[in-house]
Amino acid sequence: MSFAPWRSPLARALHRNRSKAYSRYPQLATVDAGGRPANRTVVFRDFLPDTDNLLFITDVRSAKVPQIAHQPYGELCWYFTKTREQFRLGGHLSLITAQDDDPAAEQTRRDLWETLSANGRQQFAWPEPGQPRTVPGYEPFDLDTSPPLPTFAVLILAPERVDHLELRGDPQNRHQYWQDSDHNWRSQAINP
Repeated sequence: MSFAPWRSPLARALHRNRSKAYSRYPQLATVDAGGRPANRTVVFRDFLPDTDNLLFITDVRSAKVPQIAHQPYGELCWYFTKTREQFRLGGHLSLITAQDDDPAAEQTRRDLWETLSANGRQQFAWPEPGQPRTVPGYEPFDLDTSPPLPTFAVLILAPERVDHLELRGDPQNRHQYWQDSDHNWRSQAINP
């Protein structure tokens, strides 16, 4: 498997910025049913094995889920402070939920669930996100050994275009990457 030409610069940025915990927190923009942009911070978990697809997790009750159902395209903006690089990755968004009957997809979901701490798992047992709070706290659940809760989903971004801007240097550098009609990656250096 050969990876997309933008994958190496992104992996390098992740590695060089690994001492900054927030370097794993890009922003994801989607579009709501009214056509308005919706942006939020997500946590990068990993790449889907043998692909260029990026993995995140989400609660199926969150606002982004119906937004993705309405418009399955989004854009991720990722800035790395140490190396002064920005990546914008636009592409197709999809979800792996408890209703998914593909064994490989379900294994991906289980694998990501198992990487979460007990506190991370706890969030998926909380009351519905975005709704009025009716109780001051949340009842703790023992989720150390449980299978993934039905509210837990994997969010996949399959990039179709990537813009990489390197702000360090004189001159600054910028490259765009895109898939052609045959799904081959192309790239071009452009003005910053």
